[in-house]
Amino acid sequence: MNHAHLSHRIQEKQSFLCVGLDTDPRRLPVGMQANERDVLRFNRDIIEATQAYAVAYKINIAFYEAMGPQGWAILQETLQYIPEGIFTIADAKRGDIGNTAEQYARAFFEVMNFDAITLNAYMGRDAITPFLSYRDKWAIVLALTSNPGAADFQYRTDEQGVPLYLSMALAAAEWGNPDQMMLVAGANRTAELSELRTAIPQHFFLIPGVGAQGGSLTDVYTAAAASTGPCMLVNASRSILFASSGQDYAMRAGEEASRLQSEMSGLLNSGTAPYIG
Repeated sequence: MNHAHLSHRIQEKQSFLCVGLDTDPRRLPVGMQANERDVLRFNRDIIEATQAYAVAYKINIAFYEAMGPQGWAILQETLQYIPEGIFTIADAKRGDIGNTAEQYARAFFEVMNFDAITLNAYMGRDAITPFLSYRDKWAIVLALTSNPGAADFQYRTDEQGVPLYLSMALAAAEWGNPDQMMLVAGANRTAELSELRTAIPQHFFLIPGVGAQGGSLTDVYTAAAASTGPCMLVNASRSILFASSGQDYAMRAGEEASRLQSEMSGLLNSGTAPYIG
């Protein structure tokens, strides 16, 4: 799925919603157990309830690794539930070099057949290059994260006063073109989102932090939409997954996804950013 195809899907669905499948077995609804059957049932129900509103699903690999061997089986089966044509992201934050990076790329792109993977580029270009050799697959590089610890390193500046997050984003945009490179930037960093968009006008951004983390969808859209299209996927995880702890969890998840999609549709057609749908 290239840039044009993903942009078309956004227009078709009037949505740039990415649903995060950060399924914690300890938080399953009342009446469910922390076992393979119920985790799969929960994921299937969430996907069925939200697929009409989502253009992407982001699976946080840590929640499945923590379940041991059965977690990998759950992950594979969960991927089968996601309808064809919906973008799939492995939120794995891998970052290594040489043949190790090549094996990570093979695992997530060939064996599991994700469309994209999140990556940590701390080790430099050669940690990312193996992922860019795959046609219609995406590397999603961490640029500016939404957590408090982002202040520890990401805002440090060089001799020219350029912050590390901007240097990272600019480098990543040089390594990969807009058909294969995406950048992570947090929803609670709207001033920085605007700065990143000015510096990098065409690449997609993956933006976490809307929903449970309190980021404003309108502010994010205004800051990050590109002149050629929205060029963003906005992720919501806990606000959808755990909209209810009762047996109405799937219905409530669908309602929250629908609410976000409706707001996104309004923004796509509002003219509140350079892009007007």
